[in-house]
Amino acid sequence: MQVTNRSMLALRGGDPVRSTPFPYWPVFGEKEETALLHVLRSGNWWYGDKVRSFEERYARFQDARYGVSCSNGTVALELALRALGISAGDEVLVPAYTFIATATAVLTVNAKPVFVDVSEENYNIDLDHAETLVNENTKAIIVVHFAGLPVDIDRVETFARRRGVLVVEDAAHAWGSQWKGMGVGALLGMGTFSFQMSKNITSGEGGIILTNHKDVADLARSYTHCGRTAANVWYQHAHVGGNYRITEFQAALLLEQLARLPEQTRTRELNALYLNERLSAIPGIRLPQHDDRVTRRSYHIYMFRYLRDEFAAGSREIFLNALRAEGIPASQGYLTPVYGNNCFQDLRSVPGLERCSSERFCDRAAVDFSGVCCPVAEKLCREEAVWLPHALLLGDRKDMESVVAAIEKLYAHREELEHMGHGKGKRK
Repeated sequence: MQVTNRSMLALRGGDPVRSTPFPYWPVFGEKEETALLHVLRSGNWWYGDKVRSFEERYARFQDARYGVSCSNGTVALELALRALGISAGDEVLVPAYTFIATATAVLTVNAKPVFVDVSEENYNIDLDHAETLVNENTKAIIVVHFAGLPVDIDRVETFARRRGVLVVEDAAHAWGSQWKGMGVGALLGMGTFSFQMSKNITSGEGGIILTNHKDVADLARSYTHCGRTAANVWYQHAHVGGNYRITEFQAALLLEQLARLPEQTRTRELNALYLNERLSAIPGIRLPQHDDRVTRRSYHIYMFRYLRDEFAAGSREIFLNALRAEGIPASQGYLTPVYGNNCFQDLRSVPGLERCSSERFCDRAAVDFSGVCCPVAEKLCREEAVWLPHALLLGDRKDMESVVAAIEKLYAHREELEHMGHGKGKRK
């Protein structure tokens, strides 16, 4: 009988903590198949009752009055800004640690994104830093509920009122997240969600705009629907819009996925609470600060900060390589803050209009991001952030114990990892 060495690092030839996969994403079954077949056989594949039903149900799920579906979360952000009247000459505050669409949406409406650092306590926008960036051109702020953790809604509301700026909630990580028992997305005026393949509720692609204001919802609807309005006949177009509609197939999937979401969210929360309790006891693993006003969290990403000096096990790259070798799917997340991407660093300060990398026309006069530096976002991207995927949190207690066991194993071998060096050591 072969004797295995479970105590040795997998990178050094030992047995990994786990060799079985975590739950697969997306989760689907007969209900999704039946719903798709129903649409197929009906012959009504285009923008009909199922789309309207999903919009109404999802808005109600997030405690909003109106929902306007669209082709994806990026478009949702762009159209939300357009519906709020953001245009050339306006500045919009955006967090530096987010998916690039939060900022490129601002460029596509010819406005200027102004990058704000994030808090190392919760990875959401740092309003103290935002205060220093407000000027007469600041018209809006986009707040991201990063990893499903709502921003401090109360403080953002006070900030917006005092500064006279509009608010868009980028809730692309926050399906089901709640602040004081109310769903995020329309708490501050207008919000957007994504249903892309990696999201906690998905139809492959898709998005939605939520608001409590009918006039804003009607304008957003027109922009998604070729500029049509309810007051016009079919071939009359009141606004310059586009075709950003979703289909009945997507809506059928989303209705079934929405039915699964509450139970899945409870499972993610319970598993995350267990991980929080166990991982908080390990030096060098820093979890986001808890806020009792957050009454439900989606946990699109389970994220923590890896503090090299406290963990004492070498760089984050070594830590991640060792963790993955133990069978835990972990990543560093964003490679750079948003402004570090080439499409921002290559902008030229020239008057008038020029083409940006997306081939959309944007006002580039006196715009230069080359000197922007947000220290916390830089540190998260380059040294500290560790992401675990949301599907991992759909596992059982034994799955969660394997995550803890893997990190505890790395901590026990921290001196070995410290001296391992990049790329050395091979998994058995």
